[in-house]
Amino acid sequence: MDQGDVVAILGPSGSGKTTLLRCINFLETADEGEMVFDGEHFSMNGISRKDIARLRKKTAFVFQNYNLFRNKTALENVTEGLIIARKMPKAQAMEIAEQALKKVGLSDRSDHYPNQLSGGQQQRVAIARALATSPEIIYFDEPTSALDPELTGEVLSVMRQLADEGMTMLVVTHEMNFAKNVSNKVVFMEDGAVVESGSSKEFFANPREERTRAFLRTLSGVI
Repeated sequence: MDQGDVVAILGPSGSGKTTLLRCINFLETADEGEMVFDGEHFSMNGISRKDIARLRKKTAFVFQNYNLFRNKTALENVTEGLIIARKMPKAQAMEIAEQALKKVGLSDRSDHYPNQLSGGQQQRVAIARALATSPEIIYFDEPTSALDPELTGEVLSVMRQLADEGMTMLVVTHEMNFAKNVSNKVVFMEDGAVVESGSSKEFFANPREERTRAFLRTLSGVI
């Protein structure tokens, strides 16, 4: 993928989408393979801890279930990684966190704890936390799967805004309208393998593989 791409990873449940994403971020170790990032080649099962740390400084991960600290406010959840992991001065971290929360529409919730926020608001805090690190790419693991339709819309709206601004994103999702209308590339998986990949326009208008066509037929009326 290239800078500014929004790639949707699609497929039935259990097809390996989340595992692929976690392997790319080295949260799990792949059996084999190679990844190219910024022109550098990395072994998926032999990468050093130093290189993993170096890559993670260029990336951010938004989890399905938010992964917020329950005993910290929205602002503290965003500043924590900047202060602890990146050794940033607190005042600078606070300024960056406030801007990130403003970007996701939560300036008025900065002093709220997770249990005082809706699921959609919690996920937007998680996105703000990702944005605060100024990543080259953000990985999203089914960011709306735990949300009801109304809250899903507010999270997807933030993601659409990020796409419009040129943020590079790799998104595991079941949201077909997002994949069709926001992403510019699609990867379709089944049984741990990539069945088809290409531009979103071609994928939805003229899928090459019969398995892809069958998958899309089951979604008729949804997209």
